[in-house]
Amino acid sequence: MKLSILCVGKIKEAFYRDAVAEYSKRLSRYCRLEIIEVADERTPEHASPLMETQIRRKEGERLLARLDKEAKDGAFVCALAIDGKQLDSVELSEKLKGLGTSGTSHIVFLIGGSLGMSEEVLRRADFKLSFSKMTFPHQLMRVILLEQIYRGFRIMNGEPYHK
Repeated sequence: MKLSILCVGKIKEAFYRDAVAEYSKRLSRYCRLEIIEVADERTPEHASPLMETQIRRKEGERLLARLDKEAKDGAFVCALAIDGKQLDSVELSEKLKGLGTSGTSHIVFLIGGSLGMSEEVLRRADFKLSFSKMTFPHQLMRVILLEQIYRGFRIMNGEPYHK
């Protein structure tokens, strides 16, 4: 199975990069993983709601353009969104397994920028996944997502994983 994480912005902090690298290495025995970054927009300190919408739209256009290239193979697209469905770790594992069993060979996870994702991107998704009603830094979200995918593969394969 191929997993792509398509996200807005680069990771600036070394500790996040180290965590992403560690989980990427661990996942290499279960899937082919690629992390694709698109440029983010600079958000002014006191941006108006209209400006925030414009920023989300610009970042969304970049995500959708790249998604068109990545999802040509009929990939399943999962957007991380606060208003998405919350799954526990076992349910996420079952979701991944079910997709693979049904013939899906490529899953693309979308992570928006600091202001979230545009409505156009959210509408393009096959599934919206929420990790919490809380807001997390989008850079940290990569680490959380990778850890949960890794945990999901461990559960799927009947391997022990710290609870």
